[in-house]
Amino acid sequence: MAGERITDASSIAPGTTRPYRLDGVDILLCNVGGEFYAIEDYCTHDGAPLDAGTLEGRCIVCPRHGATFDVTTGEALTLPAVMPVPSFPVRRDGDDLIVEV
Repeated sequence: MAGERITDASSIAPGTTRPYRLDGVDILLCNVGGEFYAIEDYCTHDGAPLDAGTLEGRCIVCPRHGATFDVTTGEALTLPAVMPVPSFPVRRDGDDLIVEV
């Protein structure tokens, strides 16, 4: 299984996010209760960066218009967003987090 090491799991506290750029793609890495998920770092409604938003449980809230997305699947949960945000597999190898873009 390919992928790129993005960071150490211990560097992202539960309930927080951190933006990264991998292979030309802006990624938002999210720690939901010790489980890690990666989505593309933009709102499908207007392109706002989601890293400026708030992680509430497994949902990220867009800072511009309040659209919410499930970070575990990328699914758009509330208007004004209707399209999902792309999500990427994350795997753990010891303390390393590896994302496949």
